[in-house]
Amino acid sequence: MLMVLHLSPRAVMHLQAAIPILRIFSVEKAREFYLDFLGFEWDWEHRFEPGMPLYAQVHRGDLTLHLSEHHGDATPGSAVFVRMRGVDEFHAEVNAKGYGYMRPGVEEMPWGRVMAVIDPFGNRLSFCESSDQTP
Repeated sequence: MLMVLHLSPRAVMHLQAAIPILRIFSVEKAREFYLDFLGFEWDWEHRFEPGMPLYAQVHRGDLTLHLSEHHGDATPGSAVFVRMRGVDEFHAEVNAKGYGYMRPGVEEMPWGRVMAVIDPFGNRLSFCESSDQTP
């Protein structure tokens, strides 16, 4: 027996950008790193009740991250690769802030210029400006 699936003419699959979930252990340290150092905005946060673990969303430009204190949501030491334009300007901006725990550099790699930062929870974010400027 052959089954045929009929899709509506409007039913077009479209994948959107993934939203990484990063494990955190301190809301204060997360705010200091993501907002004060990297310049993200705090969009929202959720707790099932007071004293419960936090789940929050931050963003900068088109990059959205979820931060979670919930055990099992993510593993400390995760890695996120972020494609971007203007890595040298971003590098100058973050280093001008004088963050006490990190002064990232920019590395020339075969695939582009990369500035890597590690948050207080061991998560690595690599911001890469492609060498061929492919969108």
